[in-house]
Amino acid sequence: GATKDMGKMLGGDEEKDPDAAKKEEERQEALRQEEEERKAKYAKMEAEREVMRQGIRDKYGIKKKEEKEAEAQAALETNAEGSLTRPKKAIPPGCGDDEEEEEESILDTVIKYLPGPLQDMFKK
Repeated sequence: GATKDMGKMLGGDEEKDPDAAKKEEERQEALRQEEEERKAKYAKMEAEREVMRQGIRDKYGIKKKEEKEAEAQAALETNAEGSLTRPKKAIPPGCGDDEEEEEESILDTVIKYLPGPLQDMFKK
């Protein structure tokens, strides 16, 4: 009998329990069910806490962090509409696309205001 036990210890054939798969499945199902119950319990507790927090906020006129940030952003945008120091926005279409075209148009504008002989020199 001792050699039989030694074979099991060394990784030999083990006796298979016919209900092992069924027991393992039941155990996994019990674990899943416990996890769901735990999540439901904590979700309920958090909802109760949020109701209490909201009551305190209403009582003392405190705003949520998200509400404060949203109001600050809206105030910043409304104040920045006519301000010279408003944050930079995306470049409007047609501005800065081709630097060569801008340089040419600026050069043409400058040439227009030069005296006649100088205009001829720059046009060549």
